[in-house]
Amino acid sequence: MGIKEDIKQVRDFRNDYQMAAVNIIYTCNWMTEGFKQMLEPYDITHQQYNVLRILKGSYPEPISTLEIRSRMLDKMSDVSRMVDRLVLKELVTKTPCPNDKRLVDVLLSEKGHGLLKQMSVFDKEMDNQLGNLTPEEARHLSHLLDKIRTEKP
Repeated sequence: MGIKEDIKQVRDFRNDYQMAAVNIIYTCNWMTEGFKQMLEPYDITHQQYNVLRILKGSYPEPISTLEIRSRMLDKMSDVSRMVDRLVLKELVTKTPCPNDKRLVDVLLSEKGHGLLKQMSVFDKEMDNQLGNLTPEEARHLSHLLDKIRTEKP
């Protein structure tokens, strides 16, 4: 099936650009829903998972909530509240930033490391969301998506 059938579009799209834009949004939501289902047994959201992965990438150095926000896939997330929830779940620790008292430093906890290790069994399943593509097609798709976000001359 194509995007027109998936969304039960009766009329033709205005042009190929509109069809591509709708397809990107639809596919993003489709992938996000699949990802949410994978995370559900772990009682974390995809935004919280993103924070945990960011912290794993910076480990053993803590990073500020401001830096976490700049690295997030979903820039609209309330990072402070999300970090507080992760602290309650004992997946991260937070301490006042020694250089700037207005900021807090966040670090992945041992329990957070353990959870990410446990969740790594889903790496293959996450990759399989794009399983209909060859590795070359996946690289090409990524290149095209990067090109969309590139500023026009």
